[in-house]
Amino acid sequence: MINEAQGKFQILALSGSLRASSTNKTLLREIAKRAPIGIEVELYNGLADFPIFSVDREGEHTPEIILEFIKLVERSDALLISSPEYVRAIPGGIKNAIDWLVSGDAIINKPIALAHASHRGEDMLVSLRLVLNTVSTAFLENVFLQIPLIGKTPDQIQELLKEKEYSDKIQEFLADIKKCVNEN
Repeated sequence: MINEAQGKFQILALSGSLRASSTNKTLLREIAKRAPIGIEVELYNGLADFPIFSVDREGEHTPEIILEFIKLVERSDALLISSPEYVRAIPGGIKNAIDWLVSGDAIINKPIALAHASHRGEDMLVSLRLVLNTVSTAFLENVFLQIPLIGKTPDQIQELLKEKEYSDKIQEFLADIKKCVNEN
């Protein structure tokens, strides 16, 4: 573990929605607040500023924002992705972020788990799971958190996730990520 020596298991959280007050970003923020001792979840907010992936912009031409993102991915012990479904598919922003990681080593053995803020979106989840299984040998397919939050405001989501049932579910989910990573 990269950060175990520092006493913290680091999870980098990515939202497939670029909207500032999105349900997925709110879910990830609330997951971060409820992380058990020894686990830290950091929400990355820069995906909206990424240029569209192009092989011509890799190597010495890689934009600084992408180099910084890759370093964050490398330093994390795991990734956590929460994404909506856009037109029955993976939103472009999160797919673009994955595309920027594919030609390097940062994602190949990176443990990745999914959280989902809806009761629907199966087409996107199937596609995203296929992509993540392809790019990472450590995709945690069986570690999944689904809390239907569609139609709720960020304030309503915060209140709902304070409830013991959901708070416990979040802590168990994060502990499962750490446990799976430590076992491998």
